[in-house]
Amino acid sequence: MLCNILKVNGEKYVGKLILSIVLAELVGVISSFFGMSNESMYIKINRPFFSPPGWIFPIVWTILFLLMGIAAYRVWVKGSQGEDVKKSLVLYAIQLALNFIWPIIFFRLKLYGLAFFELLILLVFIVMTTFEFKKVDQIAGYLMIPYIAWVVFAGILNYAIWILNM
Repeated sequence: MLCNILKVNGEKYVGKLILSIVLAELVGVISSFFGMSNESMYIKINRPFFSPPGWIFPIVWTILFLLMGIAAYRVWVKGSQGEDVKKSLVLYAIQLALNFIWPIIFFRLKLYGLAFFELLILLVFIVMTTFEFKKVDQIAGYLMIPYIAWVVFAGILNYAIWILNM
């Protein structure tokens, strides 16, 4: 199954695949580095009852960035095969940039309200990216759905933390 997801029109493009995944994962790693002024901060703030333990987040985000990278790879390959993918990849880059900024606003700056509104904007761009990806490659669109679900949950969690820490 995984091998089929990595094939676009029956071919694997290993260099593009690796580059797409590494780029997505680097966004997560670097933003968490800049965002985490103090790892114990998450434990110290008031959190809602449905807040997962801190160790869950890096696992989930690693998987989500992997899926994003594979989705972007599939769209990129379609573009090199003549598909019009510019809009898709521009939206993807914008949502990656917004994703990069959120941990800095939330963890380093501790601006929970601003982080919530930034997350709403991020969610809009993720949904737009997903629709554009799906137009180019149906599998790429489907690979973005767990990301949407997680960001919706993260938004609810962010909002609750904002309210509980006013």
